[in-house]
Amino acid sequence: MLNSSFARRTRMSLLLLALVASVAACNKQEEPAAEAAAPATEAAGGVAYVSTQDAGVNVIDLATMQVTKQLDVRAQGPRGLAVTDDGKQLVVATRENGSVSVIDTATGEVVKQIEVGKNPEFVRVSGNFAFVSSEPSAKAGPPPKPGEKPAEDDDDDDEEKIPAKIAVIDLTKGEKIREITGGPETEGLEFSADGKQLVITNEADNTVTVHNIETGELVKTIPTHEYGDRPRGIKVSPDGNTYLATLEFGNKILVLDKDFNVVRTVDTAETPYGIAYDSKGERIFVATNKAKLLQVFDAKSFEKLKEVPTANRCWHFSFTPDNKNILLACGKSDAVLVIDADKLEVTSQVEVKNMPWGVVTFPKAMGSLERAK
Repeated sequence: MLNSSFARRTRMSLLLLALVASVAACNKQEEPAAEAAAPATEAAGGVAYVSTQDAGVNVIDLATMQVTKQLDVRAQGPRGLAVTDDGKQLVVATRENGSVSVIDTATGEVVKQIEVGKNPEFVRVSGNFAFVSSEPSAKAGPPPKPGEKPAEDDDDDDEEKIPAKIAVIDLTKGEKIREITGGPETEGLEFSADGKQLVITNEADNTVTVHNIETGELVKTIPTHEYGDRPRGIKVSPDGNTYLATLEFGNKILVLDKDFNVVRTVDTAETPYGIAYDSKGERIFVATNKAKLLQVFDAKSFEKLKEVPTANRCWHFSFTPDNKNILLACGKSDAVLVIDADKLEVTSQVEVKNMPWGVVTFPKAMGSLERAK
């Protein structure tokens, strides 16, 4: 009887030990999986990626507003950039190399360089595809001043008429799969509210063109010359009912309805460039380069609400993912200004050398190069 009881207790102890060992083994196996699933963001507040035209890409930790690393894009002249929806890849247009660099955001390493065409500028990502605008007709040197004609060059008369191509890149395959023909010197890119059309600003022939994304077919052309020249930024409202284009040499915003009919223009300060709505679609923000202002307008009445003094050559900006701040890249001031989105005042600045050009965040937020998901 005693032997039988002792044997039962021994068996129970062995079973308990086996169960504990099994649970411990399961926990050890789960640890690597948890690490692999960790997001690429450096802090709970996310990160901002800032392209610098004379160097690479700076990464800003949005919790501390400090640059934490610099990414080598292994090419020259980074400008437009976009992050994939999952935050795992950053696509950067490198102007001098006629390519894009695809960067693994977890390691900071370039995993692919894809040739796209001469002078790539804007990058937008939709799903597994990147769309990259180009400027094959662009010449070196500063642009002409408002009201002046471009410098004439007999050897380049034909080149001015070269239509630009929007490269369509399959990010899964890592290659350019086709092209959409835009106007000379395509600049800004925007997706229609339903995702079926691509809206392009073409600065050299003063048009906004609308294209079927699947076929590349030209759907509509909107001439801008009677309102202003050099259309640059382009943005759709969060509700999809309005499109805005900045006219750099008209000092205006061109307002289009959902069918791309011109509704009106809105006066801005000198040389408007980047443009965006806030996430609720209540306010419109415009970076005016020569005026050194970030202007804010009511999205319904188009009444000017505020002007925020900025710095030198401030082109592109993004809200932070929590919508509390705006990050404005000011190229010739080697700085990214931090602007309180409610108070509409500059609260600090982040030193970013080598001509900061564009800024996007992950998680994605509204901005002149991106819109929130």
